[in-house]
Amino acid sequence: MNRVLTHVYLMPGMAANPTIFEYIKLPEDKYKIHWLEWFLPKKNESLTSYAKRMNEEIKHDNVVLLGVSFGGILAQEMRKYKDFKKIIVVSSIKSRHELPKRMKLAKYTKIYKILPTHLVKNVETLAKYAFGETMKKRIDNYRRYLYVSDKHYLDWSIKQIVCWDQEEPMDDVIYIHGDKDTVFPNSCTDGTIVVKGGTHAMIITKYHWFNENLPNIIES
Repeated sequence: MNRVLTHVYLMPGMAANPTIFEYIKLPEDKYKIHWLEWFLPKKNESLTSYAKRMNEEIKHDNVVLLGVSFGGILAQEMRKYKDFKKIIVVSSIKSRHELPKRMKLAKYTKIYKILPTHLVKNVETLAKYAFGETMKKRIDNYRRYLYVSDKHYLDWSIKQIVCWDQEEPMDDVIYIHGDKDTVFPNSCTDGTIVVKGGTHAMIITKYHWFNENLPNIIES
């Protein structure tokens, strides 16, 4: 008798392409992995509208959705308009209260509107946006994962992050965070699964941990 597969959709972080998941492997007799990727937002598009459009990319029922960083924020918004078996959020935030002070300041001063995103054409700057990393060795390693440098997309993404208005964590979402995450340093609280030594890029650097633990997390 054929086993019914659980479909697992993976959403990358801001400016990253889905190859950040290239080392994520799940038992093939139980799970089928699907990569989602960013498409350009419409002019003045809300996060709600974008989430509904991304939900149209989900082609199966009762799926698991895992989102990383801004992809984790998007996954939580997608959950508001579609039923999922499970939502897993990695290296992200549970509510607006976990935003670091610099991002809260950017919201209230609206400085995010004048960030020089038109200059994001070099790998070093884009890596800072996507992974919170600036060391050349790591940037060289991450070069192949960087994807979207479109100014409209980056402006829109930064606005959605700093202006996200989620007040409380979602009870039925699983949060996984690294204790060395410098992009979102306030998220290792309130029942979060904490990965020791995990940075903002731990979906890449700690893939062994995810491969070992994700099946139990999905089935728990």
